Amino acid sequence: MASAELFDDPFDPQEYVERLAWRTPGGGTKGGSRGFDPHMLRDEFIAHIDELKILDGKIQQRAEKLEAALGKESRSYKEKMNELMARNQQSFTQFQSLEDRINYVATKVVHLGDQLEGVNIPRTRAAEAHQLMKYFGEFLSDEFTSEELTNPYRVCEAAEIVHKLHLIAQELPFQRFEGVKSRIVAKYHEIEEKMKDEFKEAHANGDTKKMRELATTLSSFQGYQQCIDSFIEESMRDAFYSNAEIFDEIFALCQKVSRVIDEVFSSPEQVTGKLLTRIYQGHLKGHVDKKLSESRTTDPEKYLQNLFTLYSKTQELSQRLTQFKLGSDSNFIAKLTNGIFKSYLDSYVKVEVKFLKDKATMISQRFYDSKDHVKRQNAPVSSLKAVIADKSRGHITFGLSSNAPNNVKGETFLSQELAINVLQETKMAFGRCRVLSSASTLSNNAVEIFNLLVDHLCNQHIGYAIELCSQNIPSSDSKTEPDLYFFDVAQQTNIIFHLFEKQFSDTLLPLIGSSSRYNECAQKKKGVREEMEVKLDAGLDKCLNAAIGWMKTILKTEQKKSDYSTEKTPDRQCTQACGTVCAYFKKIMEYMRKSLDGNNVDAVLTEYGKRFHRMLFEHFQQFRFTFLGGMMAICDIKRYRECASSLESPFLEDLFESLHSLCNLLIVAPENLREVCTGERLSNLDRSVPHSFIQLRSDYRSARLDRLFA
Repeated sequence: MASAELFDDPFDPQEYVERLAWRTPGGGTKGGSRGFDPHMLRDEFIAHIDELKILDGKIQQRAEKLEAALGKESRSYKEKMNELMARNQQSFTQFQSLEDRINYVATKVVHLGDQLEGVNIPRTRAAEAHQLMKYFGEFLSDEFTSEELTNPYRVCEAAEIVHKLHLIAQELPFQRFEGVKSRIVAKYHEIEEKMKDEFKEAHANGDTKKMRELATTLSSFQGYQQCIDSFIEESMRDAFYSNAEIFDEIFALCQKVSRVIDEVFSSPEQVTGKLLTRIYQGHLKGHVDKKLSESRTTDPEKYLQNLFTLYSKTQELSQRLTQFKLGSDSNFIAKLTNGIFKSYLDSYVKVEVKFLKDKATMISQRFYDSKDHVKRQNAPVSSLKAVIADKSRGHITFGLSSNAPNNVKGETFLSQELAINVLQETKMAFGRCRVLSSASTLSNNAVEIFNLLVDHLCNQHIGYAIELCSQNIPSSDSKTEPDLYFFDVAQQTNIIFHLFEKQFSDTLLPLIGSSSRYNECAQKKKGVREEMEVKLDAGLDKCLNAAIGWMKTILKTEQKKSDYSTEKTPDRQCTQACGTVCAYFKKIMEYMRKSLDGNNVDAVLTEYGKRFHRMLFEHFQQFRFTFLGGMMAICDIKRYRECASSLESPFLEDLFESLHSLCNLLIVAPENLREVCTGERLSNLDRSVPHSFIQLRSDYRSARLDRLFA
């Protein structure tokens, strides 16, 4: 029987029909084609369709009932909403009416109050004047009978009376009322002193309620400021025990006293400001001056560290104190801080630069002393005039003449430790500069430190070492194997300059990034880098010349003419000279890979391979080759190609492939030479190049090979 549950989402009609057919006997695939009965399936479909029609009717009736119920409920809600709207309108009308009546009554009350006040104020003033006249009469007769003036426990009431009489007495003629005026003034000062004494006593007892009452009364007296000063002095007494903890003690004192000030005084901002002024200009300034005066002239490093620490802690303290009521002047604490440190901050950068210069010079001198090397400090680095001293023999020579003893061979005169020490000092200097410089001087002060760093690290250390060591690179015609430690110079220069650039981006850039001095510093760094690259390129070029020159020397001394003019079958894979050259080539190549990095190593190795190729090309031009000698040359070229392939440069592999093809001309049969010369590898070369190699064959004249190029 069909039911509504069969059509629950998701409903797939095709799946529904398939499921119905599967359940019907003879309608599925069970039993194969013989088991299928279309008539039975048709009857089942017709019966099921009738059931679906009946189900549709039932669902339709149910939907109609639900729609009728929905319509009825909707009408009910609509009627209820209309009723609520009507009641809301009625309430709003009543509220407006009530508001109008309240406004009317309030107007009447205000009018009545004004009338009562107009009658009561003159009456009150008359009563107060009458009472004051009675008190004035007592002073006039010098006989005090009123409770307010005779009761010692009603001092605040007496103070108010005497204060008013004191104001009146100032307007009276002196000659006629001299006696009464003097008595009023005497009473005024007597009560004032008494209130100040009671205020001190209440302060000592922690009675803030009485302190507030006395302070309110005293606020109209001339001695009110003395009362505040006394309060501050008593609050600060025994508040400072240790100079090491003075900043915490100041904050603790302000935190403790601030609560009392807020409860006692009507103008807490004024009292708090006076308290901070007394603390800053007194205890804190004394502590700072004492701390800095101890090392200002004797120990600049300690002085700068103390100045940085004290100023930082003062700034931190000032920031913490902003939570207290300080009035409308937002720069109040900043002005107090500036009053303490102004003289020190004005001269800060001069002290900083002088200290850094002396420190960097000391670090540099200590390094050169450890190397037993004397460097002329006032000579420009570019002139390469340094003083080289052999202290053990007491011999000093100037310049780098070949016959003068020198102690620079094999020594790079570069020190990562020195660089790290100098960079650490400048990093701390930049940190002090950030805190101790104002916004207007920050970038200029940072640039001064940066210029000093460039001069001492880049120019006087790195630049000096590069130029000094480049003078010791052997020439290309050296008779001994050259010591190419200049590659170490390049490596260490790269490491040190990376450290320099890291400090530039991490430490200096945040200080000058938004100022006009940034481009100046960036250009200076770029200029220093380019200058070093030029010097290093020149030194590396001399190293390559020396290496290639030594290979030429090896070939000249070890390569025999008989190696290539022999009639004997080769009994080894390459000549002795070739083996020696290849071993030296790989040694230098590994040295370069260890010392250089990035694009630099690729560029230098490519240039190294090009010069190696040119040297071999010229070398083979010096010999005459028999057939078996040509075979030996091919063996040598194979070894040379292996060396070149280790450089991992397609360009160099192509060069040596061409050289290999040219050497093949030494062993090709005469009748095949023309075909080989016009082949793919050699056709792109100038005709004179293959001709020059063919001329090296021992059978060049006998086989009349010159006709190939006629």
